[in-house]
Amino acid sequence: MIDPNKLFQLSPGQKRRKLALSFGALERDIAGIAEAGAEYNFSSMSRIEYEKALCEILLKDSKLNPNSAQKICKLLSQNPLDERRLCNIARNALLEILGTFPAEWDLVIAPHPTQIQNEEKIAECVPFVQKRNFFPGICIYAEDIRSPFNLGSIFRTAEGMGVEKIFLSPLCADPNHPRAIRSAMGCIETLGFKRASLDELPEDENIFVLETGGTPIERFEFPAHGICIIGSEELGASPEALKRATYGRVTIPMVGLKASLNVGVALGILMQKWTEALEKSRN
Repeated sequence: MIDPNKLFQLSPGQKRRKLALSFGALERDIAGIAEAGAEYNFSSMSRIEYEKALCEILLKDSKLNPNSAQKICKLLSQNPLDERRLCNIARNALLEILGTFPAEWDLVIAPHPTQIQNEEKIAECVPFVQKRNFFPGICIYAEDIRSPFNLGSIFRTAEGMGVEKIFLSPLCADPNHPRAIRSAMGCIETLGFKRASLDELPEDENIFVLETGGTPIERFEFPAHGICIIGSEELGASPEALKRATYGRVTIPMVGLKASLNVGVALGILMQKWTEALEKSRN
């Protein structure tokens, strides 16, 4: 973050870049995910005062989108101030001027941990502890997913929807690739995974595959526990995977000309239906 008074000494391009970086740093600070040493630390003004000072500079930019300016002014007039939304709108308005648009992994997304209270811990005056909730026995086998971004997206969707574990085929992208880590938004660290060939999957488990030519997802009888195979972006599930899927094949019906979905999107649709079936069976 930079002293607002110093911004006036910069050229327009430098000023916009510095402002964009500052608003991004503020977003992370507000969300509670700022890196150590990057927290807001201006002693001469409060964080809200600093945000307002930066916005006043931005509002004087002749290239600012009028719609963005109107939104920023509206947010500035609100009490209490929605700090994070204000910084987000301002940062993206600057990126629009600079001709740079954020990719999925550039977005500032705060974690949403599930917190439970432990009575014994409370008695000991120990604060909340975190625990990951999932559906026991619900697993995904990712076969030859080549894109690190797609793999990270799969982890993010799987973790959010309650998958217990992900199996990765030997030819899957590396989960530790920077793009996988960014698109997973921290889920690779919280969701268990294991490298395994199709032959190494449990023999006695319900194994099915998400692929065209199968039972429509609305009629498919999801198992109470099992492993769903999702195939590569280019080729889909391999013949070996189709053979290994002894429980069946589920298909997402589509009507478009391309009739094709991103593998991460397809997994999201599948998991919504699977978890819906699990919840129904519980009730």
